[in-house]
Amino acid sequence: MAMTLTSLAFKQDGQIPPKYTCEGDNISPPLAWDGVPEGTKSLVLIIDDPDAPDPKAPQRVWVHWVVYNIPADTKGVPENAGKAGLPKGGTLGLNDFTKTAYGGPCPPIGRHRYFHKLYALDTTLDLRNATKSEIERAMKGHVLASAELIGTYQKGDR
Repeated sequence: MAMTLTSLAFKQDGQIPPKYTCEGDNISPPLAWDGVPEGTKSLVLIIDDPDAPDPKAPQRVWVHWVVYNIPADTKGVPENAGKAGLPKGGTLGLNDFTKTAYGGPCPPIGRHRYFHKLYALDTTLDLRNATKSEIERAMKGHVLASAELIGTYQKGDR
């Protein structure tokens, strides 16, 4: 069975509700997953935007949320995980807002895509305040499976 990543807040390639963006409450959406393979020791969740700053002329991938060392038996994260609580052992990494927190979509221009990526690893990561690139380097050779959910957002969406 392939690993899957879903949200009750939006469908694959669907619009992310404003509640989860800088125009709303700026809280993390609920996410659920299934099909984590045997042998998984930890999970990594990364949300990023490859369309920054302008989808017609992207210049960089903007990192919105990084969580690593999520226990393998976890089935998801609740809405507003920062306040509702991350799974015990889950560690926040540093996003491109220079915070160890969720930073919701806030595109300066156009409709952006937000990639929610989940990785099952055969290890845990011995890192502190890690960035996405540091986590990706540490993950090399340890990814057992991955899943992806893409949502979109443009300022003014209601």
